[in-house]
Amino acid sequence: MEDAVPAELGEPTVIADDVHIVYKVNGTGSKGRGGATAALNRIVSRKETPGMREVHAVKGVTFVARRGEAIGLIGSNGSGKSTLLKAVAGLLPTARGKIYTQGQPSLLGVNAALMNDLTGERNVTLGGLAMGMTREEVRERYDDIVDFSGINEKDDFISLPMRTYSSGMSARLRFSIAAAKNHDVLLIDEALATGDARFQRRSQERINELRQEAGTVFLVSHSNASIKETCERTLWLESGTLRMDGPTAEVIAAYEQFTKKK
Repeated sequence: MEDAVPAELGEPTVIADDVHIVYKVNGTGSKGRGGATAALNRIVSRKETPGMREVHAVKGVTFVARRGEAIGLIGSNGSGKSTLLKAVAGLLPTARGKIYTQGQPSLLGVNAALMNDLTGERNVTLGGLAMGMTREEVRERYDDIVDFSGINEKDDFISLPMRTYSSGMSARLRFSIAAAKNHDVLLIDEALATGDARFQRRSQERINELRQEAGTVFLVSHSNASIKETCERTLWLESGTLRMDGPTAEVIAAYEQFTKKK
């Protein structure tokens, strides 16, 4: 990567110790469906309750993340990547094992807080407050957040309800709000897959800034290019298990060989 990153890694920020995550879902599913549904059905087992399935989504995952790292998460649909991020953020409990974190992880950072019926302007304030900013801090950073998102470049979308935004615009605004604050641990799920090349470049630059400020970044993406440009270390999850943990180039090469054989 072109941007400077910390030469030495700091203390642990996230420790996952033999983590298992199990949850229940309603519905028996349907035959012949592909993608995430098919992958999910491979790792579920029918319970006694009719129409209820138990998903063993993450199986015995162990790793240590340190300050200054940007860590990619890759794997097939339904492999447990997003589930693991939610558990690190404290949004899902572990069935077995423990997750220890330094500070409060932020899952890009404010999806649950943003409201479609409110304007983008109101959501910037709401999202900033949800991340622990004061109203004064939100006011000070408001223009930078809107400019970074790029949603106002053609029209005054910031004054419109978020339900009028495209999915890409919404994702860019969420990332812009989350990136306005320094984080001990920032968890990003597919954010860099949205927007044009310029926005992706700005996002990667901001991630490097967060790392230089002693934070840790996790990035889930189906874009191997984004992972390569952003992360030096990558975790490969498959069917809920950790298949590989190592330098990004090596892990992605192994994953691409695996997908060719499927």
